[in-house]
Amino acid sequence: MAKKPNILSTKKLLPNQKQLLIDAAISVTEEDFIETKIKNFELSKVYDNIIFTSQNAVQSILQHPKCNELKTKSVFSVGMKTKDLLTENGFDVVAYTGYASDLAEIISLVYSSDSFTFFSGNLRRDVLPDTLKENGITFNEIEVYETNITSKKATSKLDGILFFSPSGVESYFKSNTIKEEMCFCIGETTAEALENKKVKNIIIADKPSVENVIAEVIEYYNH
Repeated sequence: MAKKPNILSTKKLLPNQKQLLIDAAISVTEEDFIETKIKNFELSKVYDNIIFTSQNAVQSILQHPKCNELKTKSVFSVGMKTKDLLTENGFDVVAYTGYASDLAEIISLVYSSDSFTFFSGNLRRDVLPDTLKENGITFNEIEVYETNITSKKATSKLDGILFFSPSGVESYFKSNTIKEEMCFCIGETTAEALENKKVKNIIIADKPSVENVIAEVIEYYNH
């Protein structure tokens, strides 16, 4: 009988997500390589258009006492899951994309005369704010959550590793290296973080979701 592939997910999976891997005869270990926590913040100067690039930022806003006041504003978001979370909670999402770079381009081309507030985390990437600045678009930024690195040493030999953010890549490399392991990434920005570490064995999910990463893993090991 062939040996089961042994993979590591750098974030805890939902039970149904993990079950998909188990059903495909793949052995999976899960560890949270990053942790997020909500910050205290003021909703003082918020423009008519608001930007979310992560579910973590949405979760932070949902717990703020003035959350309902934001539901009159036009929302721009990155990621289908982020959009769904916003829509489910009564926000009006007028534009969403898979990547921050694409959203920045849309705002610059179509909404350049508008003003924006970007709800971000402490480790957010520069691409969106830099593009808005370059195009002279009025915006401010409110940091609503922080991401902390919680690196761990991988204790067993791995065949594959699942990565879901550039921060997760950074955390993994604090205690580990990558040689032959196949790396499965949720998107291009996560893959870029690995490429910057000279990693070549990378597969990127067709769409940026956990389920699509898992689908790539199953296809790779059961083809």
